[in-house]
Amino acid sequence: MKVGIIGLGGLGHMGLKFAHAFGAHTVQITTSLKKKDDAIKLGADEVILSTDPEQMKAHANTFDFILDTASAPHALEPYLNLLKQDATLCMVGLPEVPPTVSPFSLIGKRISVAGSMIGGMVETQEMLEYCGQQGITSEVEIIPISKVNEAFERMLKQDVKYRFVIDMSTL
Repeated sequence: MKVGIIGLGGLGHMGLKFAHAFGAHTVQITTSLKKKDDAIKLGADEVILSTDPEQMKAHANTFDFILDTASAPHALEPYLNLLKQDATLCMVGLPEVPPTVSPFSLIGKRISVAGSMIGGMVETQEMLEYCGQQGITSEVEIIPISKVNEAFERMLKQDVKYRFVIDMSTL
């Protein structure tokens, strides 16, 4: 199975780790190669640049599933072209501008576009147990409470790799 992950922020890096742990051929799809080394370290088998038409064309009709974690506004059409017949693109990011999809992009290959929020207690417990068995952890930057304003400013500047976690012992 070939799985693509769009976005490598707080949510995307976990999707990448899960897809890799599930044994999928995992591909990080990105608009910038500045996180390529991180993607490979986190389990990506390859990284493709979505702004490179040749790379996108080379991967057309090859994905079984794409997890879209991007919260920035973006077009879905280029990613739908990557999917095989009967494949699915699942959106878990929340862009402020809703994406539009041409029905022709879906009908010809019977592509599904789905969405998902967090699971209930049973699903969450199963996920945590799987993480424990597989050694899957979230990538975080631990900061003291005194740096919370600095962290907020960095977040606004998109100068954060994954997630900030406040060390509450510094409170």
